[in-house]
Amino acid sequence: MRFLLGSDDGDALVGTVARLLRDRGHQVEELETAQWPQVARRVAEGVAGGGADQGVLFCWTGTGTAMAANKVAGVRAALVWDPWLAKGAREWNDANVLVLSLKRTDPAQVEPILDAWLAVAEPDPEERENIEALKEMDSGSE
Repeated sequence: MRFLLGSDDGDALVGTVARLLRDRGHQVEELETAQWPQVARRVAEGVAGGGADQGVLFCWTGTGTAMAANKVAGVRAALVWDPWLAKGAREWNDANVLVLSLKRTDPAQVEPILDAWLAVAEPDPEERENIEALKEMDSGSE
C-alpha cells in the first residue's frame, strides 16, 4: 500500500510511523514540513487523486489537519489516539487518512494504533449505507 505522510512539525513521531509502515512492507512518501492547512491539503489531494492509497497526518492536536483534510472530497480523515478508534475509523467509516496528535499521542500506542488501522482491509458491510451517505456529501447531492 502507498502512504503519504505530512506534518507541520518535524517531530520524531513522524519518523517512527514512517519506519513502522516501511517495516510492514508499505511504500511511504514523507512530504516536507509545512503549515498544517497546506500539508493536510497536499496529503488529502494525494489520497483523493489516487497518488496514495492512504495518508497519515500530524499536527500538535491533530484537529487542524483532520479538519483541513476533510475539506477535500473523497477524504475521510480520522483523529485517533488509541487502537480501538483506529479500528473503528477504518471499519465503520472507511477512513483513508489517519491523523495523530504530535503532543498527545502516547508513543507506546503508535505501533498498536497502526496495527489496528492496517488490520481492517474493508469496511463493515453493515456500514455501507452510512459510508455511501458520506460519499454523497462530497458531491453535494443527497
